[in-house]
Amino acid sequence: MSFFRSLGRSVHVAGYFVRYGTELLVQRPTTRQARADWLHRFCAAALKGLEISVAVTGNFPKRGAVISNHLSYVDIVVFAAVHPCVFVSKAEVASVPVLGWMTTMAGTVYVARGRGGSAIKAHKGMQAASDAGLPVVFFPEGTTSNGSGLLKFHSGLLAQAMGSGPITAAHIQYSLPEENDEGVTVANDVCWWGDAKMLLHIFKLLGLRGLRAELRFADQPIAFSTDELHRKQAAVEAQAAVASLGDVQEHRVLTA
Repeated sequence: MSFFRSLGRSVHVAGYFVRYGTELLVQRPTTRQARADWLHRFCAAALKGLEISVAVTGNFPKRGAVISNHLSYVDIVVFAAVHPCVFVSKAEVASVPVLGWMTTMAGTVYVARGRGGSAIKAHKGMQAASDAGLPVVFFPEGTTSNGSGLLKFHSGLLAQAMGSGPITAAHIQYSLPEENDEGVTVANDVCWWGDAKMLLHIFKLLGLRGLRAELRFADQPIAFSTDELHRKQAAVEAQAAVASLGDVQEHRVLTA
């Protein structure tokens, strides 16, 4: 019956995009706070409607950056549903039909890897969000994994964030406490990584029962032993901070 559940929830998702997309088109919020609030309401409503529960330990910081492990496209929805925030994302997302327009309108800071000046633009975007009183969320692994360990943390964006304010570690994980179809696992059916086709993955995920996200925040910002000029060491310390929250392996090399 998961097929029909997926189908029904797909209709609900389409309805949310129409409702909140229309609101965005009509109101066209101009401030970062208004855009972050729109995304917050959109994601909170979507999670409730899809019966995805969220358990939060600790407090979402009110300023600075939040760094986390990255498992799925659902991560973004969860973070935004918990608290208004701004995301840092790969520039490619901006060109995705509908989604790109919505993420741009939501105030996302885009990073074009390997392109000159991208780091400076990212720093300015993060600083502007911080000045507006909004926390900035990004994923230093740069891509998603299956959750069995952390990928190497990229140091470039982390260094830019270190110059914009405090950085707080967070960790996200998922569970399926209810019974689902045989063979369904969090690693393959919730986490989106490798060469999995996104649309097919989303359709299957919408059919899951009892999906639960667990989000944990550190009590204090990371106390780095160095500054942004020694960004590789800072990346190691940031990875350790995230790993400690989820009791996962820090340096395991995963295929993603």
